[in-house]
Amino acid sequence: MEYGDYIGNVTRLAVELANTGTLDQDGELVAAFFAEHEIAPPADGDFSDLPDLVRTALAQTVDGDAPDAVHRLLREYPPDMHLSDHDGLGWHVHFGRNGTPAKRWVGQLIAAKLALIAAGDPSVTLGRCAAAGCGNYFVDQSRNRTRRFCSNACASRTTVAAYRARKGS
Repeated sequence: MEYGDYIGNVTRLAVELANTGTLDQDGELVAAFFAEHEIAPPADGDFSDLPDLVRTALAQTVDGDAPDAVHRLLREYPPDMHLSDHDGLGWHVHFGRNGTPAKRWVGQLIAAKLALIAAGDPSVTLGRCAAAGCGNYFVDQSRNRTRRFCSNACASRTTVAAYRARKGS
């Protein structure tokens, strides 16, 4: 796995946690990450106040504000930086130990990745959906970093609304 993909995947976890308040334990990315790192997801899917803190950190990052929430994440979930070759693909940096309690592990990973993004890591761009009334966050790893919507549904809804406004319907 390319390191940029790893940052992107963890950032996708952050976005999912911020947008939904939890992580889809049956989702392919979440299930694979948790299993690969020997993390038992919380039985009730509750990550307590972590989703709100991550949402604030994403908002500050997307808006270009001071990353106060990222600093708070780093204080409350200090990354445990170490090298790992658990997947047989060679050594790479990890920010939480395998088997750590889920909330702490997720917090450590997200804190580290959002700190890298706030510091200008070019491999991942965050965005907020431009669709009226949406406001969800997304990870934009497109070639030209011009994505505007969190999903095709929001893009289509916006396009249809603009068409109807032009036609006067």
